[in-house]
Amino acid sequence: MPVVALITWIVTALGGLYLLAIWLIEYDPDFQRAAATRLPVPVVSAHVLFAVGGLIVWLMYLITDKDIFAWSTIAILAFVATFGLTMAVRWIGVYRAGPIRPPAPLMTVPPPGGADRREAWTPGDYWATSTAGSAGRQARPGELAVPPERHFPVSVVIGHGLFAVATIVLVVLTVLGVGES
Repeated sequence: MPVVALITWIVTALGGLYLLAIWLIEYDPDFQRAAATRLPVPVVSAHVLFAVGGLIVWLMYLITDKDIFAWSTIAILAFVATFGLTMAVRWIGVYRAGPIRPPAPLMTVPPPGGADRREAWTPGDYWATSTAGSAGRQARPGELAVPPERHFPVSVVIGHGLFAVATIVLVVLTVLGVGES
């Protein structure tokens, strides 16, 4: 069972790294005023660092078979789970906020009537025409932005959570000696 826990932990880590990569790619500190992330950087960082540290401690338990490493792993997993549940609850709010709107066009068609080329397109024209269905209302730049975690695939988030729960259960059962012959 300890090796199965290791395998589920590695699968969980791969899913988490995929989500972290998406979050890092979409996260832009300069753009945070328009679409602030609901996942605080310290929480994300602590979750990742504790998870990696716990995996290292679990590997040390597997190599040395010392109980101190096994019990330390459970303590570390408590922190990992706490940060993970915090992020999951915050992500649900972002996910339920609604679908992502399609991206706006990069350029609009110049107005008819032989307008001067310099006046053919202005940023004001772009924001006024970039939101579909906004009859005559001018859109603001922040309306098109979404938090970076809005781009997480639902299946990966759910899979990451399920494998995390399986990992915690397997580690606890292993430490308690359940299933040993």
